[in-house]
Amino acid sequence: MSGHGPPVPMISRKSGPLAGNADVPGDKSVSHRALILGALSVGDTRITGLLEGEDVLDTARAMRAFGAEVTDLGDGAWSVHGVGVGGFAEPDRVIDCGNSGTGVRLIMGAMATSPVTATFTGDASLNKRPMARVTDPLALFGAMAVGRSGGRLPMTVVGARAPVPVRYEVPVPSAQVKSAVLLAGLNAPGETVVIEREATRDHTERMLAGFGAETVTQETGEGRIITLAGRPELVPQQIAVPRDPSSAAFPVCAALITEGSDVRVPGIGLNPTRAGLFTTLREMGAALSYENEREEGGEPVADLRARFSPALRGVEVPPARAASMIDEYPVLSAVAAFAEGPTVMRGVKELRVKESDRITAMATGLRDCGVEVEEGEDWWIVHGRGHGGVPGGATCASHLDHRIAMAFLVLGLGCVRPVRVDDGSPIATSFPVFEPLMTRLGAEIRREG
Repeated sequence: MSGHGPPVPMISRKSGPLAGNADVPGDKSVSHRALILGALSVGDTRITGLLEGEDVLDTARAMRAFGAEVTDLGDGAWSVHGVGVGGFAEPDRVIDCGNSGTGVRLIMGAMATSPVTATFTGDASLNKRPMARVTDPLALFGAMAVGRSGGRLPMTVVGARAPVPVRYEVPVPSAQVKSAVLLAGLNAPGETVVIEREATRDHTERMLAGFGAETVTQETGEGRIITLAGRPELVPQQIAVPRDPSSAAFPVCAALITEGSDVRVPGIGLNPTRAGLFTTLREMGAALSYENEREEGGEPVADLRARFSPALRGVEVPPARAASMIDEYPVLSAVAAFAEGPTVMRGVKELRVKESDRITAMATGLRDCGVEVEEGEDWWIVHGRGHGGVPGGATCASHLDHRIAMAFLVLGLGCVRPVRVDDGSPIATSFPVFEPLMTRLGAEIRREG
């Protein structure tokens, strides 16, 4: 499947038990950062378990365009020969980031304090998404950005020739914005300080420290304060990418709603800034357990077991948990449809500006499948119908959003009637093996036409 090609209609229907190991791909967030920081280090970084979805491959191509040597060694192993902090060359072509908001925003940050100019574009979905949330703080370093109205791609970024360090408070919980500012701070003199009121995923801070950057994180009454000392010489690393918890969410949630299922996800990353979905599912009564807990590459890892859970109940998800599971709300809403009672999700306005407006996309499809949904600007409520109580039978629009497409395909596994998705091609951006993996587990998911 390709997020850049023709539509791929897909269908899912009520399945027998799902069983076996779900060997989900490497973590997308860690994969992006490993490529970028490898390109900013001096020497050869080796990466194993890299997610080879379109989003990450676009970031690999971008690092080549900025002068790094990026080599596919096969079987998820890659090498990156970096150019050092401040060593980016000026690309001789437009940087196409496909569907990846994470990729484009992190790359903009990484190049914003180098004296180079780059033009960025993406697919139809990415070109609708606002970039000002990143370009505004990058302007404080001295970078300039010119794009379409509303701060949208295509956009040209002119890197600062004499960058200055900044102190920036992130206005909304966003790991992308925080990370872009920290990456820009690498080539600024002095100390760059980022303040976030609500903690977001900390892969960038962990990996910066691993590459040899001097970072200090403090928890204060003002929030989490991250201080980065500029212009380090980053040291190349050996990075083993853990399996992506956001991808694992789909086979895990499918097992919970499919009768008789017992699925194991080995080696999943359980960074506490990413594990909010699994905490929430347990509160709903899901049969989830962690086995063989350990640490790999500075990240907590475990094997996750998920079993059919017929007595799920609706819960109120604390707004403070939103940042740790923001990408998982679509599939959580699919599970919530099979719970007893309402599941309330608040503080989630970030969902409005993802690859699609994920609240509207999921609410519309769930209603078409016979589920009552209420929604507001930064909240929504799914009124569950209990196990076996979701009619289904609709064709749901994916809106060029991989997580929307996969969430509806998971939904269909427990519905009375099949659920269709108008276009499953975007799934390739983050989870290229979704279809064969789910089929091997026993899921009735296939392409149409």
